[in-house]
Amino acid sequence: MTIILITGGARSGKSLRAEFRARSFPGQPIYIATAEALDGEMQERIARHRARRGNDWIEREAPLALVEALDATDGAGARLVDCLTLWLSNLMHANGDCSQEAATLADALLRQKSPVVLVTNEVGLGIVPDNALARAFRDAAGLLNQMIARGADEVEFVVAGLPMRLK
Repeated sequence: MTIILITGGARSGKSLRAEFRARSFPGQPIYIATAEALDGEMQERIARHRARRGNDWIEREAPLALVEALDATDGAGARLVDCLTLWLSNLMHANGDCSQEAATLADALLRQKSPVVLVTNEVGLGIVPDNALARAFRDAAGLLNQMIARGADEVEFVVAGLPMRLK
């Protein structure tokens, strides 16, 4: 079992790096998408990601049921989860218990037999947001990232397309 967490800022190259890492394992990779195509701009983003990856990926959509998707695909190849911050946002909008869901995910990762590469955003490097919802999201994302990083075998921080190994 290998758990790899790839973090970085917006447009840092973290998804491309994660795709490379997931493809480095034997077998057909599985892409677990947490994004929902709720508007035209997001539809275009998803289409660009799919075009870049090509047809050699198995795709699963898991905007909320991430643990279930991981458990259902375990043993079938390396999984790439893109991304944890969108999953967290989905949970917050669904009034989910983010702390409990994060703990459940961390536990689920420890029982996986096949590799998992997770993408997340580092949102704590900027200014303190000016509204309570944005601050709650920033705090929840930071705590989620810490929890997953603790259990990960490897953690990389991507800046300007360049990965830096943290763990």
